[in-house]
Amino acid sequence: MISLQNIEKPYPAGPARYYVLRRITIDIKEGDFITIMGPSGAGKSTLLSIIGMLDGTWSGEYYLLEQPVHKLNLKQRAELNKKNIGFVFQQYHLLDDLTVAENLDIPLSYRNVKGSQRQAMVADTLDRFHIVGKKDLYPSQLSGGQQQLVAVARAVIANPKLILADEPTGNLHSSQGKEIMELFKKLNNEGTTIIQVTHNENWAAYGNRIINLVDGWITP
Repeated sequence: MISLQNIEKPYPAGPARYYVLRRITIDIKEGDFITIMGPSGAGKSTLLSIIGMLDGTWSGEYYLLEQPVHKLNLKQRAELNKKNIGFVFQQYHLLDDLTVAENLDIPLSYRNVKGSQRQAMVADTLDRFHIVGKKDLYPSQLSGGQQQLVAVARAVIANPKLILADEPTGNLHSSQGKEIMELFKKLNNEGTTIIQVTHNENWAAYGNRIINLVDGWITP
């Protein structure tokens, strides 16, 4: 499903260059549940951003669903992202001027789902995440944990082939975190490929493979 070959990500540092990622080569099969772990500054979130096509300034080869991402233009990458990827951000990235229900509707609008079907899917997702009572509230009216629940709900609502989650339980109580991880495991069992970044070894255990990053390199 995903093939990364010699992915590198540099930043200019005076006359030299500082590499956040070095020679990253990974193959991820459809249905995998991958955990990326490592210390702060290891390049975990950067790698996730590249896989999610949110970062376009890197070198190497990247194939997603047999599409050569490294050869696609920005518009083509955006289309591939919208149709196949759900992203859970560490900082939520909810749209402040939209209600909870309207935030959930956004991924469905990208996939040309009919209006009546969209309403039903939003209603089902609100119920599934126990946030029906929050549907008309704006992100600023929610706690951090509630915003994170909405962010996870938005990522999974359109049944994407791939879910990318950057510390998806970082702002949740342990019971809410376990609930999210159980949901991810259920989605994975149903065929969704998941890549998560976490520092939590309990959450890492939900996956079937761990990739360790240290100073931008994959380590054993």
